[in-house]
Amino acid sequence: MGDRGWRGRLGPAVGVAPGARVEKFEIFFDLVFVFSFFNIARATATDLSGRGLLHALLVLAVLWWCWVVHTVIATRVRIGEGFVPVLMVVGMAALFCFALALPRAFGDPQGGVAGPVVVAVSYLVIRAVHLILFLHAVRDDPVERRQLLRYAPELTLSTVLLLAAALLPAYLPGTSTDMLIRDALWVTVVIFQYSTGLLAKTWGWQVTSAEHWTERYDLILIIALGESVISVGLGSNLIKQPPTLPGMAAAVFGIVFTAALWWAHYDVIGPAARIALHASLGRPRVLMARDAYAYLYLPMIAGIMLFALGAEGIVHGIAEPGVPIARPAHGPDVPLLFGGVICFLAGNMLFQLRTLHTLSWLRLGTLGVLAVAIPPAMLLPGLAALGLLTAICVGMVSAEVVLMSEARHALRAAVFEERTAHEANEVAYRARWHDNPPGTT
Repeated sequence: MGDRGWRGRLGPAVGVAPGARVEKFEIFFDLVFVFSFFNIARATATDLSGRGLLHALLVLAVLWWCWVVHTVIATRVRIGEGFVPVLMVVGMAALFCFALALPRAFGDPQGGVAGPVVVAVSYLVIRAVHLILFLHAVRDDPVERRQLLRYAPELTLSTVLLLAAALLPAYLPGTSTDMLIRDALWVTVVIFQYSTGLLAKTWGWQVTSAEHWTERYDLILIIALGESVISVGLGSNLIKQPPTLPGMAAAVFGIVFTAALWWAHYDVIGPAARIALHASLGRPRVLMARDAYAYLYLPMIAGIMLFALGAEGIVHGIAEPGVPIARPAHGPDVPLLFGGVICFLAGNMLFQLRTLHTLSWLRLGTLGVLAVAIPPAMLLPGLAALGLLTAICVGMVSAEVVLMSEARHALRAAVFEERTAHEANEVAYRARWHDNPPGTT
């Protein structure tokens, strides 16, 4: 049918240019990931056990791998152009089903397999959409098509293992054995996926636009930080009860320390890493993009989820009517809160080391302070524990502003100069529309 087919009517797929930025459709696609993060956190909040946390981290790792594959596709094809959005809507629908089934990814309480099967089938559909788009992107290059086939074992085996995790335990006796088998299969999926990424190196992969790649990951990290804000709001439970002074103070602490963690990445480290990726080319750029963004963003995302769960539990205890304000936080809330921040900062330090080849001794010391502070914080009232964490995080970024003042101002000046030059070019380009608007002859 040629151009009369649906692909011809919608338009062809368009390649990514070196200066491409994130498109609005990509942000629209991220809405499903917002829900996925939210659903993982909500399911984990109802089961704050060791196994519950393990399941949450395994599901997050598999979900993140889908995100990584998606961003690799977006380095070759513009997601919002031509017929591509149609396929991406199919992927969005499958991802939404995947997210809906995540709380039952390891089986229903009654022993049903519907949840695990939906997870496995949805995962297969998502990855199939990615594969179709990648095959389209490399259709004219037989070398790249052969390289793409090297990823086929990962896709096939991951799907088979997830289906086995869904179906096999139902045919084996013993509840504990069933759970161990399912957990082991999920662990195998995660190990196999991320090992394939390390072994594959640069097979059929290139980062055409460093700006698109870095912006894509910066946006998803902000989305994850937004989950922590939502968790603090849910913990305060103000919809069902009047606000209290302790509840408001806890909510403020939650926002302030989250903002401090945002500052820790986006003030200096993130912009400097973006420049470093722009400055690299070819294989070094691909390896930096893989190591720093595809891999080292995962511990930062996991850290955010952990400290969001801890913050939600602590704020809920503080805002609960009739609970003495001097009562210490109970359960795993304080270890989750402090441990999540440790995980986030550790991941960010490794990110800094990989992209900038530097290490902050101040941040290393902050990790030590956070670790040492956990035991005494468990004996403090919840509000005091939140205040202590906030003071440590704010103290770290404040010290960095003072100690790194000269380097920080130089970096900010370079970033601002680039931004204003880009804006001036855009204004100059659009000035032609004043006399000859687009679409006119």
